[in-house]
Amino acid sequence: MPIRRPCLTLAATLLLACGPAAMAEQLGEVDTAFKLIGPDHKIVVEAYDDPAVPGITCFVSRAKTGGVRGALGLAEDKAEASIACRQVGPIQFPKPLPRQDELFSERISLVFKRLRVVRIVDARRNALVYLTYSDRLIDGSPQNAVTAVAVDRATPIPLK
Repeated sequence: MPIRRPCLTLAATLLLACGPAAMAEQLGEVDTAFKLIGPDHKIVVEAYDDPAVPGITCFVSRAKTGGVRGALGLAEDKAEASIACRQVGPIQFPKPLPRQDELFSERISLVFKRLRVVRIVDARRNALVYLTYSDRLIDGSPQNAVTAVAVDRATPIPLK
């Protein structure tokens, strides 16, 4: 049966809404609730290297819904997340940074809910502030978490 043009348009729209997946490395997970069918509910801990600032990694913990819906990728994960960014090597600035930039975005529901990590430059304090939050196409969540990495004053942060 051939796919009709409206179906193709809808599929393309959904793919664009999902955007590119974040490049996370899952470090570990713990079960929080047993599910008889499908995987258990979990808290996962993932590492995200800052692509514009070698030497900084952000560690994000978040809920991951299990069960049948979770196994099929149809579940909506909770909006809560925690973040801790740390210097894990020499901090480098290959090119100037914008004052604010979204680093990562990862889908946490079938289509329209995303977990985001944003970097904000605090030039006055020579620090990089990282914010995590989730948003939804219609109604996002005010729940968020923030962390900061102080950069040695001998290495000023170059701004665009």
